Amino acid sequence: MNKHYAPLLLALLLAGCTAPRPPQHTTRLPAPPPVAPAPIAVAPVVPPDEVAPLLAYHQSLRRMTQGELLKELSGLSLQQKTPKLSLQSGMILMLTRGNGDLARAQALFDAVASAGEPEAQGIKSLAALLSSYCAEARRLSDHAEKLGAQLKENQRKTEQLTETLEALKAIERGLPVRPQTSTNPPGGK
Repeated sequence: MNKHYAPLLLALLLAGCTAPRPPQHTTRLPAPPPVAPAPIAVAPVVPPDEVAPLLAYHQSLRRMTQGELLKELSGLSLQQKTPKLSLQSGMILMLTRGNGDLARAQALFDAVASAGEPEAQGIKSLAALLSSYCAEARRLSDHAEKLGAQLKENQRKTEQLTETLEALKAIERGLPVRPQTSTNPPGGK
């Protein structure tokens, strides 16, 4: 390349890198509307979980003996009645399974589920769930009792039939043996 062309080439390259400016307008564009600051996100207030401690209490009840459950129930009966206490008492009654305990537990759960007290609001759904559990357990218990009664009746009938069959066998053994009759006439071959 010639030395004379180098400065010219450099000038052309520099001229190509600069862009022409857009013409300046004398009219003003409207200013953009002011942007409101973004609202500050506030975390919702989470009510304290009232169900988790009750579920943990129920798990501890399941590990207790019948004597320990009855002692726990008597201790609860000495305290002031609250929806939470009613729920705990019902949980114990579900596990003791004494005569009428499921019905008593269901009544306690129904009372909490329909309570209008503010302290019952967080546990109403648990109370309704436990009430439906008690209703189902009572239905199954009644059905099991009916099946047990049917089984006893069938066993009694089976024993009666076995006794009748043994009596018929004894009668059959006591009958005289019949003489064998031959199909060939005497002396006729």
